[in-house]
Amino acid sequence: MKTLLPGVLGAALLASGPTLLGGAKDRTLDFYWIDSNGGGSTLIVTPLDESLLIDTGNPGGRDPGRIHKVATEVAGLKQIDHLIVTHLHVDHYGGAPELAALMPIRRVYDNGIPNRDPDGGNDAAWPIKIKAYREMPVGERFVVKPGTETLLKGADGGPAPSFTFVAGNKKLAINPANVFTFAECRDPNPKEPDPSDNANSVVTLVKFGSFRYFNAGDLTWNVEATLVCPVQQVSSVDVYQVTHHGFDISNNPLLVRQLDPTVAVFNNGPHKGCAPSVMQTLRSLPSVQGIYQVHRNLDAPEANQPRENCANDGETGGNYLKLSVAPDGRSYTVSVPSTGHTKSFRTRL
Repeated sequence: MKTLLPGVLGAALLASGPTLLGGAKDRTLDFYWIDSNGGGSTLIVTPLDESLLIDTGNPGGRDPGRIHKVATEVAGLKQIDHLIVTHLHVDHYGGAPELAALMPIRRVYDNGIPNRDPDGGNDAAWPIKIKAYREMPVGERFVVKPGTETLLKGADGGPAPSFTFVAGNKKLAINPANVFTFAECRDPNPKEPDPSDNANSVVTLVKFGSFRYFNAGDLTWNVEATLVCPVQQVSSVDVYQVTHHGFDISNNPLLVRQLDPTVAVFNNGPHKGCAPSVMQTLRSLPSVQGIYQVHRNLDAPEANQPRENCANDGETGGNYLKLSVAPDGRSYTVSVPSTGHTKSFRTRL
């Protein structure tokens, strides 16, 4: 695998040409939270229809089929230009081989494919489990290097989108020129150490003008704390994709308060994620003006936002959430196509 060097900008990819359905229509930066029933799958489309997909849901046809449908029929894409796989749990990487069979994937970024089960499980079964992902046809593969920023193509007169790897494999992108040291750095409620690959999740920050979006895959509590103490790695963002589907073994308030988001989005399932304590943490933040769910939590109704803020109501699903950032990067609108809800926000910066 190739290793990205800090500060190296992404090379220009093949141009697909503008379509009537993608971001190129109105020069917006579009986000789609696709329903993988509690798996990970967030599609981002730039003003010039360059695409970034973070995670691919489960194997088995449903999740890659839903991603392909939104990518091609809603966003008007012909290929996935950049795929980030945050970690090697099947609900995040499992759909990739099937998606690669449905449409070209130009570049894949991950922590590298180990020869042993990253969860310390059955090493004998690991080569079989990872075989399809290891062998899927893609253009190029890269190992994530924290600190790397990849600049995407911007429309004339508008800002250029970019994505930066803040962390991966528990390594941080420490920039001494842009840090703040905390006087006190003790987590008052640490969790037990997490030996799973969740703790290695890739952390990605997407920028577009003054707009900021944060995605940490399934990063867990103790590692989340390292993003803010003793050296601050992140600052306030506009949109927080709630980590680990909203489980309370993640979403450390030390980090969530530092991110101080305006909008939070749960990519959860009807029986997976969206924990009441995590929802309460978000509701307690004065900065939060909107919270959205891919699914209503059928096990804890008190954790749910109003119905209009949830893409899917019952056991079945397939509906997505959408967010569009204005061409100048200074405002954005969240929509729930299945309920007709829309709400607009100003960026923080």
